[in-house]
Amino acid sequence: MPTAAQVKALIRSHAEGDEKRFYSVALQVAAQAARQGHGKFAQELRDVIDRAQTAAPQNGLGQRVRPVPMVQPRGELAGLFTAAYPKTRLSEMALEETVRGRIERVLSEQRQSAHLQSHGLRPQRRLLLVGPPGTGKTMTASVLAGELSLPLFSIQLHGLITKYLGETAAKLRLIFDAISETRAVYLFDEFDALGTDRASRNEVGEIRRVLNSFLQFIEHDDSDSIIVAATNHPALLDRALLRRFDSVIKYALPTPAVALQILKNRLALLNTASVKWSVVARSATKLSQAELARACENAVKSAVMARRTSLTTAEVVQALQERRP
Repeated sequence: MPTAAQVKALIRSHAEGDEKRFYSVALQVAAQAARQGHGKFAQELRDVIDRAQTAAPQNGLGQRVRPVPMVQPRGELAGLFTAAYPKTRLSEMALEETVRGRIERVLSEQRQSAHLQSHGLRPQRRLLLVGPPGTGKTMTASVLAGELSLPLFSIQLHGLITKYLGETAAKLRLIFDAISETRAVYLFDEFDALGTDRASRNEVGEIRRVLNSFLQFIEHDDSDSIIVAATNHPALLDRALLRRFDSVIKYALPTPAVALQILKNRLALLNTASVKWSVVARSATKLSQAELARACENAVKSAVMARRTSLTTAEVVQALQERRP
């Protein structure tokens, strides 16, 4: 039978129109019912979900009809941004407690922004996220947008950085104009491509000018938008950038406890009663959060295609080993 948390998640996802999350939780309920011996109910629930997904509204081309976002970049901005409206919540991330606490603090300050400003204070809104690939930096931007009900605009660096003198700085001005006009979460991913140390011998004059422009724009930015810069290579960044950010949050590969949390959450749709988690934990060492999630997805797909509802230790270990180079 569904837990209280699952019931609340079903109601919340339905109210927010998050169809994907709704069906995901419903399948978790079915899997839990099967593990508790309610096989008939579990199968009936899966059948209902399959019929509901098949009967979802479609357009004339046979594609699912999806809501049109309220805000989309237009004109010159169309090639600089991609827009998304995430429903991701912090509770969905498996993070080390220090990092989770830092993100919770940012959210708390944003939610009490008016109160802070009435005392002459500003909430944290310029964040630099650093750490290895796949450790949750990009997902954090989605969480901030989802928790605060804001759009997420991801800056496309391939459209921003050009070889022509002055053009990149002009595009950067357009971005900061948008940051001032439309409150949202703005993500500069792979930020080292833009913020490389100006003293580096390998950097050309145009990149140095772009970085100088960025420093000036962010210094004078007084909007209510949240600016998130993420990089896998913090050592490449110009030191002058660090003091322009309200907070620098360092991500790392998951600890054994966090890795197990990710694995158990991702495999919850199947019966894992026979899985020896201590053995699995050793195979998960040095894999990122993203790699663990992909390994779990592959293990679940293999079981589903084989028409099975359970997993063994060997199957989970094999899926993890396949993520290693």
